[in-house]
Amino acid sequence: MNKRCVKALVAGKVQGVWYRRAVQEQALQHGLTGYAKNLADGQVEVLLCGNGEAVNQVASWLWQGPPNARVTHVELESIECRDPDCFICL
Repeated sequence: MNKRCVKALVAGKVQGVWYRRAVQEQALQHGLTGYAKNLADGQVEVLLCGNGEAVNQVASWLWQGPPNARVTHVELESIECRDPDCFICL
């Protein structure tokens, strides 16, 4: 099973619309680890780690978000997985 970690910066109307919670639900459903946090500039930073196909699916979903979100841009960056299981990305 291929492991992958991706960091995403998500822009648009993504704060105050339950975006982080929705990301958490998607990640848990796909067996991923990571985080979603608000940034001072209004973006949300997301880290997804786990099975490569699952990471790809959730990364694609980031464009959609929850119903009240209006995503205008998603910037993805692959992160080197230093842990053999890719559950901790440094």
